[in-house]
Amino acid sequence: DPLILIGKGSPKLVGLKFTVLPEVNIALEEMTKAARNDGIEIKVVSAYRSYDRQKDIWNSKFMKFEKQGLKNLAIIDEIIKYSTIPGTSRHHWGTDIDIIDGAQTDNGDLLLTKKFHGNGPYSNLRKWMEANAEKFGFLKPYNQDPKRKGFLYEPWHYSYAEKSISMLNAYLEMDAISLIKDRDLLGADLLDSKFIKTYLNNHILGIDSALL
Repeated sequence: DPLILIGKGSPKLVGLKFTVLPEVNIALEEMTKAARNDGIEIKVVSAYRSYDRQKDIWNSKFMKFEKQGLKNLAIIDEIIKYSTIPGTSRHHWGTDIDIIDGAQTDNGDLLLTKKFHGNGPYSNLRKWMEANAEKFGFLKPYNQDPKRKGFLYEPWHYSYAEKSISMLNAYLEMDAISLIKDRDLLGADLLDSKFIKTYLNNHILGIDSALL
């Protein structure tokens, strides 16, 4: 269903507060158990997101940057450092998760790079994931490869490759752009074909090559 690929469908998901595809959940439970044995408590803080949820995030950031004095494409460029245009998020697929170490203090903004490095509370989680996540089928889309374009490095974001690769391939075969522009999506008039083509090449395809 093309609507599932852009977050407007009704995928079969499992989970409580945060949901994923059943296959992803099985692998996640296995990985969580293994991490727990090593003193790491994998805690999901974001998983499946609908189009409307992504639009809420987008519109909120659009208004925030607009209040800071940015205008037009400068706002868009600031948003897409980390957040996707609604209808283009990997989180629409039920294959991707954002995680922290639930055994550590989680005050303030959770998904900050500094918290995953140095003496940050999630540094040990990052190290464990880098050493073990692939064994369970999870890869980091937005890694630190200096040649990678698009979204900035996200040490908290992992994707279940077996499902997300097929999702991406199906997404690339459809005309998704004509489906993502809701009338109440802020800045939608700025998302012309030229912008979307660049965004597709740099951001949607700007991931770990193993996920292509």
